[in-house]
Amino acid sequence: MRKLLSVLLALCLLGSLLVPFAVAEDQEPITLTYFYGAPGDQPNPDNKIYKMIEDEFGIKFEFEFLAGDLDETLGLKLQDEVYPDLFDGGNSAETLIDAGALINLLDYVNPEDTPNLWAHIEPEKNRIITHDDELDEDVMYIIPNYGLGEGEQIVNSVGGPAFFIQKQVLAWDNYPTIKTLDEYFDLIERFIAANPTNPDGVPYVGFDILTEDWRRFCMINPVQHLMGRPNDGEVLVDVNKDDYPTETFINQPYAKPYYKKLNEEFHKGIISPDTFVMSYDQYIAQLSSGIVLGMFDQAWDFGDATNALLTDKKYENTYVALGLVYDEDDVPAEDMPEGWTIEEHYVNGSLPNLDRGAGISVTCKYPERIIAMWEKLLSPEWAMIMNWGIEGEDYSIEDGRLTMTPEQFANTTDMEWRKSNRAYAIWDSSPKRQGYIMEGDLAGNCWEPGNQPENVFGLMNDYDKDFLSHYGFSKFGDFVNPPIELAPYGEAWQINKDPINKDYQDFLNIQDTQLPQVIMAPEGEFDAKWDAFVEAINPSCEVYSNFMHEEILKLVAAYYGE
Repeated sequence: MRKLLSVLLALCLLGSLLVPFAVAEDQEPITLTYFYGAPGDQPNPDNKIYKMIEDEFGIKFEFEFLAGDLDETLGLKLQDEVYPDLFDGGNSAETLIDAGALINLLDYVNPEDTPNLWAHIEPEKNRIITHDDELDEDVMYIIPNYGLGEGEQIVNSVGGPAFFIQKQVLAWDNYPTIKTLDEYFDLIERFIAANPTNPDGVPYVGFDILTEDWRRFCMINPVQHLMGRPNDGEVLVDVNKDDYPTETFINQPYAKPYYKKLNEEFHKGIISPDTFVMSYDQYIAQLSSGIVLGMFDQAWDFGDATNALLTDKKYENTYVALGLVYDEDDVPAEDMPEGWTIEEHYVNGSLPNLDRGAGISVTCKYPERIIAMWEKLLSPEWAMIMNWGIEGEDYSIEDGRLTMTPEQFANTTDMEWRKSNRAYAIWDSSPKRQGYIMEGDLAGNCWEPGNQPENVFGLMNDYDKDFLSHYGFSKFGDFVNPPIELAPYGEAWQINKDPINKDYQDFLNIQDTQLPQVIMAPEGEFDAKWDAFVEAINPSCEVYSNFMHEEILKLVAAYYGE
């Protein structure tokens, strides 16, 4: 299927490759359909950045934002073969790639014709460009939408996984340092005992566990982090050994203490049974209301809730990311992997977000127009527009530094303001400049307003400034250790599991159905429920572990050019 599509596309694209990657003044205006693989808001008709894109590139967009289950939605689109022009498959983008729904961008992207795009991917091209053995050619279906930062890594806050807790809970207990599960849940329990409801009389929720669809990682992934590793998805990898021993952690003895703790908290009423049937939209709504005191998640996953709380000036209800690890008494030595020591490493080295972002569908009639747009969006001028907005309106330049007023900086997280003043969906899914500005008069500034030093603390709201001062910190990234060096294989969650799809789906389905039952097990029945879960999942774990180990070794060899 993919080989046939590749041949047909090569014939169809031959003529278009002769067209220079620039927007000619006489090009016809076009409207591109755009599927965005996450919930979102339609931009307002008067959106100033989309109007600038239309004026510059002659392109309008019709957006379809995800409503419902991602995999089901993608499955229907693939079944009907009705593809949008731009296709963001979210965390299931591999489904689109394997179905042959996206074009190979290497038919367009090269150092000569697209110097900006090539320079963008070149430092990580060994990870981004792969060889398709079936097609016997190099392929790149999606240019990573995040993780290709310039300069040293910026960690002002935790954007990925952590145990999160509301700031007011830490403030209530005189700003303690929380490092372990017991300390974390003990604090939440004591806070609820003293403050069962919010000021409006709504009961607090102690700890939420999001389980819907691919966001099941909120229930599954914590164990690897408690063991001291950054995000490798569903496996624990020993990067200190040459052969990179790899195992699923969910069926290991060292996973049991975490779920035992959740079972105890469930019976104390800290975890509600409703959490296991909650949709993502309901979860975001609950977090946005300010009643959820804690959860394990990734910061980007609940960004809309954070922005809603900031817009409502509920600063005390926003969250701090904590890098919790097991205490030495939590896991007996005989239950630990051989030679394993626990040291907190929640933040990984900078990583391209492989196969995440927008691809161009095989039915798109204007791939060269999209490539030309992406090429120019990476220019310094357009990168400033997409990140900072309009000079004099959204920001200023003073003595070579990019600055914002408090009101302008607050706008960047205002959901309603964004509908008219940011091309957010395009920015989010497209190749983008991140990190430090490395050239020109603005060198030393940051591409993203949220990382600009003057904004990080200088324009921080007074509540957060005071909050950090109690810890002696200048940024919320100080609550966790500095980034660890990225492993040569990247992060294992990015590995495509399609070759073992049946076993992998069994692996996920058993967790989806049985782990909530383990967490809610009646008192005295937890051990039996846990043992039954481990017995049920062991066969698929064995297949999955072996597969992941083999794939990790391949990636290590490719990284080193072996």
